[in-house]
Amino acid sequence: MTRKIADCRKYPSEMDCSLAISGEEDEVVRAASEHAVSVHGHEDSPELRSQIRAMLEDEKVSV
Repeated sequence: MTRKIADCRKYPSEMDCSLAISGEEDEVVRAASEHAVSVHGHEDSPELRSQIRAMLEDEKVSV
């Protein structure tokens, strides 16, 4: 299974967040949603999770 990554550095924010979360897709969506709510002040909703899922990228593995 391909690991996914959510990387706050790719999206502008007032706090210049540098967090990157990687893992299996459902794990990353759950953790990134919790981060978006607790740190960035977003409201937890199915729409937020859908937006996060759409922004995920495959993690590039260095060999």
